[in-house]
Amino acid sequence: MEGLMSFQANSVGAVSRKQSSVLMPTFSPNNTSSRVSVQPIGMVRNSKLFNSFVASVQPLEASAVTPIDNTLPSKEVLDIWQNADAVCFDVDSTVCVDEGIDEFAEFCGAGKAVAEWTARAMNGSVPFEEALAARLSLINPSLKQLQDFLKRPPRLSPGIDLLVKKLKDTNKDVYLVSGGFRQMINPVASILGIPLENIFANQIHFGSNGEYAGFDKNEPTSRKGGKATAVQQLRKAHGYKSLVMIGDGATDLEARMPGGADLFVCYGGVQLREPVAAKADWLVFNFKDLINSLV
Repeated sequence: MEGLMSFQANSVGAVSRKQSSVLMPTFSPNNTSSRVSVQPIGMVRNSKLFNSFVASVQPLEASAVTPIDNTLPSKEVLDIWQNADAVCFDVDSTVCVDEGIDEFAEFCGAGKAVAEWTARAMNGSVPFEEALAARLSLINPSLKQLQDFLKRPPRLSPGIDLLVKKLKDTNKDVYLVSGGFRQMINPVASILGIPLENIFANQIHFGSNGEYAGFDKNEPTSRKGGKATAVQQLRKAHGYKSLVMIGDGATDLEARMPGGADLFVCYGGVQLREPVAAKADWLVFNFKDLINSLV
């Protein structure tokens, strides 16, 4: 569209390599979902110290929040996981402890209304494309606001860096497939050593004066079933024999379909959505479970 531009975040420039926020989760279960509140408790400049601290965080016990009994994988599930050619991760509330669009909305002064739309979208009660358009309309962000927001480093889920490294060490390709925005996800990919071309995500457009001008509706992840489409495209393009999807929401579950993901692992370590978790092949609350099961 003439007069529009798409802002791309610098791959690592927006993220400080020298200091990381140390996070301590607290858990608050309720009837339909359980939220992990992750709060910064200081800044650590030594990455080894950061990693050792995060590794010491105890996972939430499944029995404490849900009667769902798929926390122990079957032999078939383990076999698919261990022999997968590629693994696709959701980003918000999976790779990262935040819902990126909710954090951006809070930053822009529209937090509460946007969070309500996010919850509805992730639980599958409204079409994703409807929720995406509504949330961006509520935020109505400027390019300047996005640039300022990206000065804050992303907050990664404990253990995700070790899991991604283990997957790459076992020759599995890793992708980020998100209903969030490339501008926010590029720094995350750079931290984890995931090529930027391995990102499927949405793109915010801005006008020539930096005003909000919509989003790219051609991205498959901008609409219902988009993650399934992205996974199907990946599988076809690379000839993967088996592929796993890991995430927390209804849009991640949708990726498990013929020609798509063979396995859906629900990560409940940040946000437990019981209707989604109940249909998962494997429910985990700690990435250590996935790391330790790889051979």
